[in-house]
This record gives sequence, structure tokens and C-alpha cells, in this order.
Amino acid sequence: MRKFIFNSAMIGVVAGGWNTLQATRHGPRDWRLVLMWIGWGLSVAVAIGTVVKEADQRQIES
Repeated sequence: MRKFIFNSAMIGVVAGGWNTLQATRHGPRDWRLVLMWIGWGLSVAVAIGTVVKEADQRQIES
């Protein structure tokens, strides 16, 4: 769990999620909002994949 919390990719995803949430709450609801959420979801998937891949590489090296 610690590998996810302290990873810079995950911190960036959380910050991006906060910005997307604020845009949802205060901005107009149109097609761009949907694209923002899709983009954020893809960013989450990439960040999780990166953390898992780095963890696997560390286990192989050890």
C-alpha cells in the first residue's frame, strides 16, 4: 500500500482528480467534462500500472 501512496505518479493522479472534481462541481456540464473524466481514468490506469511494474522490477532485482 505504501508503494501506491508515496509514488509521484499517484500523487499527480490525486491532484488531477481534485481538479477534475472541482471542474465538475463549478463548471459547465458539457462534452469536455466527460473527456476530462475519461482522461483522468486513463491517467489512474497508467499510474497504477507504472507502480505495479516498478514493484515487479524491484522484486526481480532483489
